[in-house]
Amino acid sequence: MAAEIIGFENNQRISTQQLLQQIYAALEAGETEFNVLSSGHHDIGGPLWTEDGAPLKFRVKNPGQRVGSFGLDGTEIVVEGSAPADAGWLNAGATLTILGDGGDTTAHCAASGKIYVAGRVGTRSGSLMKHDPAYDAPEFWVLKNTGSFSFEFVGGGFAVICGVDCQEDDSVLGDRSCAGMVGGTIYVRGPVSGLSEDVWLLDLDEADRTFLSGGLPVFLGKIDRSALLGELTDFARWKKIVAKTYEERKVHHRITMREFRLGKWVEGGIFGDLVQDDYNHVAGLVNSGADRLKLPHWQDRKYGAPCQTSCPSSIPTQDRINLLRQGKVKEALELVLRYSPFPASVCGEVCPNLCMDACTRQFLDHPVAMKELGRLSLEAASPEPKPSTGKTVAVIGGGPGGLSAAWQLRLSGHAVTLYEADEEVGGKLRQVIPGSRLPESSLQGEIARVKALGVSIRTGTAVDAPLFATIRKEHDAVVIASGAHNSVIIPFPGHERLVKGLDFLKEVNAGKKPAVGERVVVLGAGNAGMDVCLGAYAMGAKKVTSIDIQRPAAYKHEIDGVKALGGEVRWPVFTEKIDERGVWTKDGELIEADMVIIAIGERPDLSYVPREWLTDRGMVDVDGCWQSVKAPGIFAIGDTIKPGLLTHAIGQGAEAALLIDDYLAGKELVPIKKPEVIPQSCLSKELFRPQNRGRLCVTDAKAETSRCLSCGTCRDCSMCLEACPEGAIRRIEKADGAFEYLSDDHLCIGCGICAGICPCGIWAMEQVV
Repeated sequence: MAAEIIGFENNQRISTQQLLQQIYAALEAGETEFNVLSSGHHDIGGPLWTEDGAPLKFRVKNPGQRVGSFGLDGTEIVVEGSAPADAGWLNAGATLTILGDGGDTTAHCAASGKIYVAGRVGTRSGSLMKHDPAYDAPEFWVLKNTGSFSFEFVGGGFAVICGVDCQEDDSVLGDRSCAGMVGGTIYVRGPVSGLSEDVWLLDLDEADRTFLSGGLPVFLGKIDRSALLGELTDFARWKKIVAKTYEERKVHHRITMREFRLGKWVEGGIFGDLVQDDYNHVAGLVNSGADRLKLPHWQDRKYGAPCQTSCPSSIPTQDRINLLRQGKVKEALELVLRYSPFPASVCGEVCPNLCMDACTRQFLDHPVAMKELGRLSLEAASPEPKPSTGKTVAVIGGGPGGLSAAWQLRLSGHAVTLYEADEEVGGKLRQVIPGSRLPESSLQGEIARVKALGVSIRTGTAVDAPLFATIRKEHDAVVIASGAHNSVIIPFPGHERLVKGLDFLKEVNAGKKPAVGERVVVLGAGNAGMDVCLGAYAMGAKKVTSIDIQRPAAYKHEIDGVKALGGEVRWPVFTEKIDERGVWTKDGELIEADMVIIAIGERPDLSYVPREWLTDRGMVDVDGCWQSVKAPGIFAIGDTIKPGLLTHAIGQGAEAALLIDDYLAGKELVPIKKPEVIPQSCLSKELFRPQNRGRLCVTDAKAETSRCLSCGTCRDCSMCLEACPEGAIRRIEKADGAFEYLSDDHLCIGCGICAGICPCGIWAMEQVV
């Protein structure tokens, strides 16, 4: 009685490991015959043996890959139906009978034993079969045909392909069979074509007929097709395939270039259906004009520099430094004002400087000193506004986003009125950023520059629904930039004891000196949480601990600043409750505190706009152009649409202003897309030497001109012009002072030296198709 092995439990498929463990357990119990109901389980049938050498028998239904793999002498496996890939893989002596078709790589790497297939086998079947003379050679018998690439790299053994019902096929061995064959014998009955040049196709001799006469009855009996014996023993229809010897392979007949071109390359060759050739013109090894394999292209500004594309305000620092390199200091310092009114207070002080994280220079020594460059523009004169358009735009909110939008709209010639609920504009820049991080003189100087441009500012004006309706009626467009000032509170027990981080920072910055305990715990370890920690220390706290449920989102230099004062940052810590003793965690720990401040984010108060304009999260629903989905002419930016950094709000304000300019001109609004960042592989960083790999101390930011790679923007160094071996490149200067470099097709040989030596990635070589 055979042991029943079932691949299911409670109508659920079990794993291959579990099924094989059933077999091992039955084998340990003395079973030698197995009926296996599988569901695609792998490796059934080997390598297994018994202590006394008793043979093992398997009858398998629905196997997975590698049925019979590593099968050992004394094992017999019968598959009822077809088998997937790798059946009989590395067979080491077992007899495997497949009563259907075999999948790809059947008998792959077989080294001994016999494999019988009652149907077809797939691609690369019989590949890498081999024969160790210490053991019987492997045998592989197939009733019908094989897939392509069969019997690759065969080194030994016997294969028999009977070709039953395949007389209409082009080849019963599929396409490109026997490649790399070095040993063994393949018997084949039926049409054969496309064989590798590594083999001979020969008639049978007496030994071959004896082998087949003895093996065919056994094979046909195994697969229950004995009625075919008379048909298959007509040996006049059989051939055998053997590998060429090493000496036979060494014969080569060199053909002429013309023979190659006419017989191999195009007409009659593998590319004949793709290539049209006049058979007359033959290109030389070094060519110009249309015969070049690659063409150079000067693609100035096709790509954006990493600093520019990573900057939420899209400031093109590479352009700013190019102007400094040309000695145009005034133009360089004023350039940034076309992108942000806060180059000194934001870029130079509080911004996390994502541009520096992306700067290519970091792969050599240190990123370009963006903070110092930003501070250079503190006293730069503002650009002149364009002539008045007669259009009026209202901006609600005097934070960095609102001031950015107002600044850009005024520069475009529109009349701008800004409404601010506080007594002074500046938003969170003025209200919550600690003075240790943002000097008041920097911020006030840049706010004064905005006011001097002619923006009408109405402070102490909280916008409610009636006022908003009036504002909308009296203006051609409106920008909602009122920020997020409602602190998020988590309603765990004792939440009423929490101090809101935003309110705390506003009191600190207003000089009200709020009282704090000696031990302060801050819930939240983001950038705002670190500001709260600094504020707590400034107000007299002795020990400040910041906790978060996840890895702190604050930037490393901000966390380091808190730790330098003795602060502790812990995560993951989950709050259970708060009482008079402090914060209790879900682990049962008490973190003692006299004061607990929460700083995990804020939400906007948009009660003054119609509810249907808002998303389910209570933020303005905008399209890709920052325009309200429900109200044309109403634009929203910053924390009113999504929490972000100060520089995100500034960048969105600038983009919204450009789009409003188009809206007021009656143009169709199209989302603004940043340029694709230049691939690092285009830049020749090896042309730049590392400078001061130790602590970088910038004494004059204008000296950064020698360090910036000007990624993606031509620095006009003329290295390509001087390096071109054919003198094919020339520089053209235009009437407006702009320039470009051109390559002469009649002289250029497509060598690529220009692309290789360009430090900025401007020259690119296009492959000619």
